[in-house]
Amino acid sequence: MSIADITSPEDLRALPDDQLPALVEDIRAELIATVAKQGGHLSSNLGVVELTVALHRVFDVRKDVIIFDTGHQSYVHKLLTGRLDAFRKLRQDDGCSGFPNRAESPFDYFGVGHSGTAVSAALGFAAARDRTGGNGKVVAVLGDGALGCGSSLEAINNLAVTTRDFILILNDNKMSISPNVGALSHCLSRVISGRSYNRFKVFCANAVQRIPMIGPRLRSWISRLDSAAKQLFLPTAFFEELGLRYIGPIDGHDLPQLTDTLHRVSQLHGPRLVHVLTVKGKGCRFAEKKPTCFHGTAPFNPQTGDLLQPKPKATFSATLGQTLCTLHQEDPRIVAITAGMPEGTGLHKFAKAFPNAFYDVGIAEAHAAAFAAGLAAAGQRPIMAVYASFSQRAADYVFHDACLQELPVIFCLDRAGVVADGPTHHGIQDVAFWRACPNLAVLQPADQDDLAAMLRLALTRHHPVVIRYPAGNAAPVTAQHRPLEWGKAEILEAGSAPVALWAVGRETAIALQAAELLRERGVAITVVNARFTIPFDAGLMRRLLNDGMTIVTLEDHCLEGGFGSIARDSLADIPDARIVKLGWPRAVLPNGPVVSLRQRFSLTPTSIAETIRGLLTRSPAPLHDGFSLAATPLYSLTSSRTP
Repeated sequence: MSIADITSPEDLRALPDDQLPALVEDIRAELIATVAKQGGHLSSNLGVVELTVALHRVFDVRKDVIIFDTGHQSYVHKLLTGRLDAFRKLRQDDGCSGFPNRAESPFDYFGVGHSGTAVSAALGFAAARDRTGGNGKVVAVLGDGALGCGSSLEAINNLAVTTRDFILILNDNKMSISPNVGALSHCLSRVISGRSYNRFKVFCANAVQRIPMIGPRLRSWISRLDSAAKQLFLPTAFFEELGLRYIGPIDGHDLPQLTDTLHRVSQLHGPRLVHVLTVKGKGCRFAEKKPTCFHGTAPFNPQTGDLLQPKPKATFSATLGQTLCTLHQEDPRIVAITAGMPEGTGLHKFAKAFPNAFYDVGIAEAHAAAFAAGLAAAGQRPIMAVYASFSQRAADYVFHDACLQELPVIFCLDRAGVVADGPTHHGIQDVAFWRACPNLAVLQPADQDDLAAMLRLALTRHHPVVIRYPAGNAAPVTAQHRPLEWGKAEILEAGSAPVALWAVGRETAIALQAAELLRERGVAITVVNARFTIPFDAGLMRRLLNDGMTIVTLEDHCLEGGFGSIARDSLADIPDARIVKLGWPRAVLPNGPVVSLRQRFSLTPTSIAETIRGLLTRSPAPLHDGFSLAATPLYSLTSSRTP
């Protein structure tokens, strides 16, 4: 039996039981082959093959709602709902998203990319069903550390008082991106290792069977005895007290047992939790051995697991970890905080070297920000590292706890900019949030040397600082930077043409490539490494404008609210200011390779060079808002197309 034979959920439910093992193996082979070619989330999906098959065998997704949290464990669900061809183009322009997507399939009931949202969303579906008199089942599959997320706990706290019927599947693989941390994780470990309980349960059952005459009558008490034993030996009372009937733990790779358990659970009523034990990376030798490495991976050799393209020697994540190790030795007050991703943010080496100065708080970005503010108020120097798209979940805490009190917390935002994972993970909105926060600075390094210098400089300040940078290559863009001064940009190349290209962060490398293309055509432009977004070097930009130059800003961020907007707002007193903004439109950008997205939105070095050539060959005319540019709508400089 092949996954190619499953074109709809009905095909799976009609399949004889004896053909399921072959299907499971074929699904795993498909996962490995596709992710090896396209990149994506491998370990989490290998771990839920049997669980997802069992869910689709028991529940009818044409009327029953299944919502996956976190969404990167939904690949098998996509395959079982007739999306094989699209899945083989995973994360490509015309292929499947790496996460549930309502626009992609009617069986993706809710889009989920960030952890901790599925229980709340599923509870909304359950409440709507109750209000309209429906009878479909609602299932939330909670996994990869999402139980410890504050929003998950808030939703679970409201389950019993909101709905009469709800099924929560806890996919317990002891991992989020990195190994789970915190009291809830230890609680679940005690459940799993409750050998005393299991021995006691078996002993009681055997004893009852041996009692003559009254044995059958005593069997009716076994369920009560089972419940009492759980209360004695296992910490499942946490769920029971919240109104959830606890069932488990269940072997998540025993398909017959899973199917039977879910079928029985589907016949029950009331909120219930099924605790399923899975192995992240199951069935793939190298993914099981290194589940964190293959949580989210670039293309690799499916036989060996070796990456097809080696990682850059210098990355921003690695630079952060290395620099913090040096800085902590100089100042022991420096502590590092992350939200469930020490490897992804480059802090794993710091954690190993200085375990007493490292805190992984799990998937709890808001708590991490307030925790960091508390550390700062107590005289420590906290540095919180998180992905830019996830930092948005902590925006209120950054404002309320760090900015209002002017506490010196450094927020390092990795993966800032467009990424292959799509709209839930593009880190292109956060500057618009930060620019409204008082007492907050935003810095963006062009390379590893810039980042190291910015970390040192930020530690001399007495207010919160955001340092944001993209994933990947952080190789030097210049042989030697000018010394970093607070609020000052640096001119990397001074040209004779009346255009200055102000690049923000790693876009500096793109700007230098565009400048080289122009130089080959006899046009020498000025290239500026902005370095600071808030505050930015308004003095230098004003001087260049007064010299008759047109300013072109280039950023890996949404145009509205980003660096270009800040520059235009700051220099609005200059009537004939010529500032052209290049960046991403205010739109839901799709998933796809970053190179492809840049081509689509005219943000490659070639297209940027062509835009600048166009500016130089026409006479700028003032726009209605006081800025100068030929009468072309601003967005046409990025793209006239929308996703």
